[in-house]
Amino acid sequence: MSKLSIIKEFWEFLRFRKKWWLTPILVMLLLLGALIILTEGSAIAPFIYTLF
Repeated sequence: MSKLSIIKEFWEFLRFRKKWWLTPILVMLLLLGALIILTEGSAIAPFIYTLF
């Protein structure tokens, strides 16, 4: 199963089941994950981790 098929299946789930409230939760989780991954080796890392 490819990554694109998972995204397509999730999009169809949102569209048919009208679960639009899941979209902001997923976006925030992805942004927080990207923030942690991108700052893990930088000099800003201690300041980012104090926010959580």
